[in-house]
Amino acid sequence: MDSFIIEGGHALKGEITPQGAKNEALEVICATLLTDSEITISNIPDILDVNNLIQLLRDIGVKVTRKDKGTYSFQSDALDLNYLSSDEFVSKCAQLRGSVMMIGPLLGRFGRATVAKPGGDKIGRRRLDTHFLGFHKLGAVYNRVTGRNVYELKADKLCGCYMLLDEASVTGTANIVMAAVMAEGTTTIYNAACEPYIQQLCRMLNRMGANIKGIGSNLLTIEGVDKLHGTDHRLLPDMIEVGSFIAMAAMVGDGIRVKDVSIQNLGIIPDAFRRLGVQIVEDGDDLYIPRHTHYQIDSFIDGTIMTLSDAPWPGLTPDLLSVLIVVATQAQGSVLFHQKMFESRLFFVDKLIDMGAQIILCDPHRAVVVGHDHKVRLRAGRMSSPDIRAGIALLIAALSAEGTSQINNISQIDRGYEDIEGRLNALGARITRA
Repeated sequence: MDSFIIEGGHALKGEITPQGAKNEALEVICATLLTDSEITISNIPDILDVNNLIQLLRDIGVKVTRKDKGTYSFQSDALDLNYLSSDEFVSKCAQLRGSVMMIGPLLGRFGRATVAKPGGDKIGRRRLDTHFLGFHKLGAVYNRVTGRNVYELKADKLCGCYMLLDEASVTGTANIVMAAVMAEGTTTIYNAACEPYIQQLCRMLNRMGANIKGIGSNLLTIEGVDKLHGTDHRLLPDMIEVGSFIAMAAMVGDGIRVKDVSIQNLGIIPDAFRRLGVQIVEDGDDLYIPRHTHYQIDSFIDGTIMTLSDAPWPGLTPDLLSVLIVVATQAQGSVLFHQKMFESRLFFVDKLIDMGAQIILCDPHRAVVVGHDHKVRLRAGRMSSPDIRAGIALLIAALSAEGTSQINNISQIDRGYEDIEGRLNALGARITRA
């Protein structure tokens, strides 16, 4: 198992460009299953989760061609549908959470799909009820196969309907949209997720011949069509990686420019860092973060302690709370973080406490951080990455710590960040993969 050895205390300086968006990649790559025509997708990140999904598509017969770095073409004109029921396919799906988004396209185009309980981050319960309820309303039936922990979904014909989602699930919305684009009639989805990546998926589907209205809102209307065709698509920059670089720049930066970030699609992310006192300069489509020897956490207008909490878009993405917590450890002031969506995501803070951070874990969903104001540096330590976002948060902490740290289980980081040590070492970090 690979580890990172990090020599802390080295200032980072220069320019860095975010990779293509991981979460968007998983959605739009699965959408290529909806047509037998060729689809070309560019700006695809070279990361573990995406590479495993691409291989899974190859396994079921998708013709995948690498045209250039980050650019692939996909053609799903000769799929082996029998492979979908094999133990090998089920085993691979169980190790890759992104595989869950194959259900909608397969159900929409072929009327059948098989799903195992998906893998991914260990951040708490991540239920699939929203997906299944949506498929059921479109006319699919599902059956749990005893002894295999597998669900089989089938539909002779999908029919459009009105549905109110029980939660604004991003993957649930993506899956239901992909199932509905070729359903008969009109599908109306209320309380739909409206993240930029969902918007990107819907625009790509429309270029393929779908008819989706309401893009960017939580009310989507989909007129079913008989057939979809090919298109070209480019992924947005990864907003979570942009936020991670802002955090690094605030903690250990000596002037860092994050290039081509698509500011209009970052939503509230820059302002969340500004509430912690981080100065961010917008320059065209770049963000420049100057050196910070001091930054002070805001309070609310009435003087009460600042609270940062996650929420569906356009609220703050839960994927960035981990790195915001690390940034707060060196701020002046106190802040309450409220992680509403996942009950295990804050458990990594015990590792920050071991490094000397002043954090009170109130319960599985809330933590209070009392900042050191750079008067006390974090201590180096040995730790293990429990999930992608906690992993990058621990890496940021180690970069700012005094001494040499070791982070184990970095395959979790590799799932979401492309060549992170190489890119940060180019800015002046000292990270070795062991």
